[in-house]
Amino acid sequence: MKEPIKLSIIIPVFNEVKTIAEVLKVIEKANIGKNKKEIILVDDYSTDGTREYLSKLKKHKVFFHKKNRGKGFAVRTGIKEATGDIIIIQDADLEYNPNEYFSLIKPIIDEKAKVVYGSRRMNKKNKQYSGLSFFIGGVGLTIIANLLYPKLNITDEPTCYKVFKTDVIKKIPLKCERFEFCPEVTAKVAKKKIKIYEVPISYYPRDAKEGKKIKWQDGLEAVWTLLKYRFVN
Repeated sequence: MKEPIKLSIIIPVFNEVKTIAEVLKVIEKANIGKNKKEIILVDDYSTDGTREYLSKLKKHKVFFHKKNRGKGFAVRTGIKEATGDIIIIQDADLEYNPNEYFSLIKPIIDEKAKVVYGSRRMNKKNKQYSGLSFFIGGVGLTIIANLLYPKLNITDEPTCYKVFKTDVIKKIPLKCERFEFCPEVTAKVAKKKIKIYEVPISYYPRDAKEGKKIKWQDGLEAVWTLLKYRFVN
């Protein structure tokens, strides 16, 4: 893949009025070399003013769900609308650092990979997590994924930073609606025998009081999703 390429940045958004402006500011300034950016925001029926803020944006692609469908469905909307060569998933908060985009897309540009995950576990400087339950849950899901899909061999399954060659992800039939996007896409990439390349990333966690939405029930759903797609398409 020769430069310059276009990077499609998909941002599923739900009630993030406190952070979305800052996230967009960092993304817009993020250095990705000579490559171009396409920012795609999908509002999942926010009720806190996010929707009104996004409706005023003119320089990015913005799509609005007519009812709340979940993060997975918003990601699917973004993938459908993406026109770039590479797609990255970006949360609408400040837990992940867009300034690390270039290191995430470089393995695909260099044709070393078709799928890249940003691993929080590989960066030993990451000392904080959103809480012990989130840490244990993330490690547990990664272990289960590696056991169910033996050739997977990854260190951080539920990471937000998942990067795909566009023609690869568009061919994967996703059915997710909520947070099960992560385990579903991991399972289906593994079943296609596509190697997941990992890159160390930074992580700045927030808790429920700061707007973190994932709950323990979503962890159970993630386990079920990994199990289900091990045996069905």
